[in-house]
Amino acid sequence: MAVYVKAQPGEPVESLIRKFNRKIQNESLLQEMRRREHYLKPSVLRQRAEAEKKRKIKRRVRLGY
Repeated sequence: MAVYVKAQPGEPVESLIRKFNRKIQNESLLQEMRRREHYLKPSVLRQRAEAEKKRKIKRRVRLGY
């Protein structure tokens, strides 16, 4: 999962950093790394998924969807 950014002649470092950050966000690598940083038991994953479902349902009811 290597991300490469090639520099054009005379291109400032700041623009390379912006390109790199944009590439990482588009490929959602940072989120994936954070997700894999610690092991979560399957029961915890189920609990989080259930909590997310409940939040979405509450939000829909609140907004009137």
